Amino acid sequence: MKSIFLRIYGGMLAVLVLVAGLGVGGLHLLNEVRSDQYRERLAGGTFRLMAYNMSGMTPIERRQAANLWGRLLGIPLRVRTLADVRLENRLEARLLRGQVLVEQTRPQAVTIYSLVSAGDRLVLTGEVEQVSEQLARATIYLLIDELIRYPADEQAGQLARLKREHQFGFELALVTRDSANLDDDQRRRLDEGDTVMALDRGGDAIRVFAAVAGTPWIVQLGPIHQMNPYPPQLLVLIGLLGLSLIGVAVYLLVRQLEQRLSEVERAATRLAGGDLQVRVPDGGADSVARLAKAFNAMAAHLQRLLNIQREMVRAVAHEFRTPVARLRFGLEMVGDAQTPEARRKYLEGMDNDIEDLDRLVDEMLIYSRLEQGAPALRFEPVDLPALIDQVIGELAPLRPEIRVERAVAALPEAPMTAEGEPRYLRRALTNLVTNAMRHAESRVRVGCSLDADQALLTVEDDGPGVPEEAWERIFTPFLRLDDSRTRASGGHGLGLSIVRRIIYWHGGRSLIGRSEALGGARFGLRWPRRQG
Repeated sequence: MKSIFLRIYGGMLAVLVLVAGLGVGGLHLLNEVRSDQYRERLAGGTFRLMAYNMSGMTPIERRQAANLWGRLLGIPLRVRTLADVRLENRLEARLLRGQVLVEQTRPQAVTIYSLVSAGDRLVLTGEVEQVSEQLARATIYLLIDELIRYPADEQAGQLARLKREHQFGFELALVTRDSANLDDDQRRRLDEGDTVMALDRGGDAIRVFAAVAGTPWIVQLGPIHQMNPYPPQLLVLIGLLGLSLIGVAVYLLVRQLEQRLSEVERAATRLAGGDLQVRVPDGGADSVARLAKAFNAMAAHLQRLLNIQREMVRAVAHEFRTPVARLRFGLEMVGDAQTPEARRKYLEGMDNDIEDLDRLVDEMLIYSRLEQGAPALRFEPVDLPALIDQVIGELAPLRPEIRVERAVAALPEAPMTAEGEPRYLRRALTNLVTNAMRHAESRVRVGCSLDADQALLTVEDDGPGVPEEAWERIFTPFLRLDDSRTRASGGHGLGLSIVRRIIYWHGGRSLIGRSEALGGARFGLRWPRRQG
């Protein structure tokens, strides 16, 4: 057990440590990239707009604009040449294609580059430590400064153009006072020319609002979501807890598995030694539980087969004794017979005894074949009324004094068919009708019925019936009750056992009760209409 545990746990531990290490390192790198992208997405549009506006200015105007916008942003802004910033060739190429670059300069700070003039090779640079409220206010200021150059009815289109051309990383929209989701105090501040920041629904994002003077419009930025960096400390804690819990779980699982498999092994050894009563606990729904259920079913089947074998040997010896004794008596009487008529009488009795032995052997062979395992069944649609008519036609002439009738409509609306093995179904119905005719006073009724899923064959008689306490025992091999259904009525006690095994292999069950119509016994066979 220890080797199994060490192999499983050692392998899982190695894999989990490797995954945890890769996860922590990957998360760290991912957070750096995502942080740069987040800053670029939020600041990129603003820097492109500033760089675009500077492209048409004189050097003095550029320095003035850089100072003004730097105070608005809360960061130092500078206009430098590409030679001064000394970027790598691939980064310089990206910058010349109009992209905004974000370069890590310090652990908690980045420098943002935006191209001002490709011809003059001028770049606007600014060092950003965090995306703050000042960036949002400066962006609003720059946007409004652009919008007031156009009539009010053109400002929405111009705002959409600015967002598209300068690739702002958040939503930009013009809304009216009524459509803006603001309270009275926030509207008052907008009227006073202030910039308003409001939490979005859920509190995980902000929106920034500022009024465009002289127009009914309010510029709305956002929602702007905060970055969730997935703290690595939480990952480490989860990894440690996961390792501990998985180790405990694997140990308990392997230990319990070993114990349960050992129980199955011990039980198999006892079974091989002849202890047919041994069983193993089969609770649960896992593989070991299924193995235990299969073992218990096998042990029960072996025990039942051996018990049946012993009972059959005893019963066969007992059943053979009577006809053999009658044959011996008949042979003696034939030798002593004085007339041909007497000799013929004894010979007919001996012939009947031989037929009785032949029927007993036939029933024993059929029962043995059904008990050994699933017989070769070829299921096909069976016409139940036709089957009933066939069995009645074969058996009714044997006892003319018993009226055997069919309790099925002469012309049913739909074919009354069910899937089954015709030869075995006919044998089962024959056994039931034979049993009913043997014990009936004057009438036997055979019927059938169907529902959506099940088929039912019934056989009723007007005999003495079967006591309720014997309903389960009546299907036991070689059993005959000590009341009116006795040895005097004939039979060997295998017919009903054969019936039960036949219907078992059809996936159904045999039924017994009292006939309400005739007052005697009522036997039934119920099985699925469709097999497989």
